[in-house]
Amino acid sequence: MEDIMSPRLDASHTPTATSTPPQDRLDPIGLRHESAERPEESGVLDGLPDIPPYDEVAPDDARALSKSLFERMDVLEEGTHEYAYVRNTLVELNLALVKFAASRFRSRSEPMEDIIQVGTIGLIKAIDRFELARGVEFPTFAMPTIIGEIKRFFRDTSWSVRVPRRLQELRLDLAKAGDELAQRLDRAPTVAELAEHLGLSRDEVVEGMAASNAYTASSLDAQPEEDDSEGALADRIGYEDHGLEGIEYVESLKPLIAQLPSRDRQILSLRFVANMTQSEIGEELGISQMHVSRLLSRTLGRLRRGLTTEE
Repeated sequence: MEDIMSPRLDASHTPTATSTPPQDRLDPIGLRHESAERPEESGVLDGLPDIPPYDEVAPDDARALSKSLFERMDVLEEGTHEYAYVRNTLVELNLALVKFAASRFRSRSEPMEDIIQVGTIGLIKAIDRFELARGVEFPTFAMPTIIGEIKRFFRDTSWSVRVPRRLQELRLDLAKAGDELAQRLDRAPTVAELAEHLGLSRDEVVEGMAASNAYTASSLDAQPEEDDSEGALADRIGYEDHGLEGIEYVESLKPLIAQLPSRDRQILSLRFVANMTQSEIGEELGISQMHVSRLLSRTLGRLRRGLTTEE
């Protein structure tokens, strides 16, 4: 191990009774080290080089130190003071892996601090699952777990409306298939073409396309672009529905109309539903246009008085 160590890490750790423990510090996910003081009295770090500040450790040195710490952690009992110290040291030594993975998602809207927090959880999971006996380098093993944890974070939190995971994954498949077919066909693919390409039914494709609308949401108070002469979104989609005012009158008229004689109801229907003229109604009923006018005026007056009385 010495041939890959930097000069500052060459000296073996030799605990002394007068050594001063480092100051307390917080681990990457905000939890205080269970062993802020080195567990020197137990000899857990005997034979290991001194560990300088973690942000000064070169990648090769961090890999070599991690291997030594994993070997030591294998022989320690989980839950002990010494085990916790070695585990937390591994987390801090490999934070560079988290920052590298998080940099791939810098274009996302989430704060980078939150992405690093989530990636650190993935790093801890990787440390707990890692086995030296497999002969795999720790960065190779840990990176998929870290990236998977970050992707899971975006999948679970970035949707404006919560949709089933099946539809979240279908949205990604549709986007990929749409790009491939658009390049091949030189036009936007149809629902049938997407369904055939993905081996799905048309209904499933339509459902996935509808679910994609839930990924992002626009604020009703969002201001328009500079070259947009229209107002905020709320001003464009909101309008006064004058038909709502007539609902109350229609509901109030229903019992009054039900009390009318059948001929008066028929005249109302022909006039206001079928839009027939008084002359046409007279021909339909075999009466004069003047008689229709008198009957219609009498019926409307009766309904008007009924509404006024109820009010």
